[in-house]
Amino acid sequence: MKNSASTNSKKRFSAQSIREFATRNAIILVLAALILVIGIVKTGFLAPENLINIMRISSVRLIIALGCAGALITGGTDLSAGRTVGLSAVIVASLVQRPDYAQRIFPNIATMPVILPILIAVAAGLLVGFINGMVIAYLKVPPFIATLGMMVMVWGAASLYVDRPPLGAQPIGGLRAEFTNIGTGSIGFGNFGIPTIILIALVVFAVYWVLLNKTQLGKNMYAIGGNINAAIVSGVNVKRNLVAVYTIAGALYGLAGVLLAARSGGATNNYGQSYELDAIAAAVIGGVSTSGGRGTVVGVLTGVLIFEVLNNGLVVIGVSTYWQQVIKGIIIIAAVAVDIRKYSAKR
Repeated sequence: MKNSASTNSKKRFSAQSIREFATRNAIILVLAALILVIGIVKTGFLAPENLINIMRISSVRLIIALGCAGALITGGTDLSAGRTVGLSAVIVASLVQRPDYAQRIFPNIATMPVILPILIAVAAGLLVGFINGMVIAYLKVPPFIATLGMMVMVWGAASLYVDRPPLGAQPIGGLRAEFTNIGTGSIGFGNFGIPTIILIALVVFAVYWVLLNKTQLGKNMYAIGGNINAAIVSGVNVKRNLVAVYTIAGALYGLAGVLLAARSGGATNNYGQSYELDAIAAAVIGGVSTSGGRGTVVGVLTGVLIFEVLNNGLVVIGVSTYWQQVIKGIIIIAAVAVDIRKYSAKR
């Protein structure tokens, strides 16, 4: 009898463990199955060239997702991320056009060192983030509404910036090679070269890891997202920290816009459209809670890679663009549902 009871107990424990594992890793398990199917249908999916391409795209997405993750950890969100990326992209692109390019935005502007337009574009993103933080922290506007309004304003500002009557908003091209090399070039190590854009993303990843795990701001972010009232009682300056979080996020979006323009060799006012949705989804898939107070940088990186592998895989197997959007929407809902389930189970 004892052996029978022990066996039943082990079976129940095993079944419970499997369910818990499946709940925690549902998206990863689905992705693993998808990768298996894609690898069978299209053998070139796992080719080195394709994997490097995924990593290049993921580099920009990771930087955006880190900014959004910071807002989520504090219990907020940031819907202005994508449009801020677009604004920074058109700003930097307009300032690094070749002198001999016929359709320059500023035909009489002097040629500047590449670093200066980059700093200007990052500063533009930083300013957007700072305004977001001030509105959220001091005007008490909910992050969803504050950043939604900013998203609309920033898109309008980017459109005005590239508006050239009577033609209207036009794409910006003719960028200098020393700038585009940032997005397309590599840094060699013997016979092996690592794309520059990937190295930049890894540096940002490392810096943000230090920010979250080794600084007082990082500790305060988790405290604010976990229980804002307890954080206030503990002496955390919530307003100042929120402004800092959104300002840093804005700077990250600015850098992402620079890298996006460098990688594509141009920019338009529609750059970055819906990037914030992908970034938030990737962060949540990677374990950042929509309820605040939880999330890791490694998880964000994992979520971004999962999302980009999925995007690339759907293209490789020939899934319609429209169906891609449907599938991505389902994944976003599923990721949030799993997150809420995990949060409810821990309460």
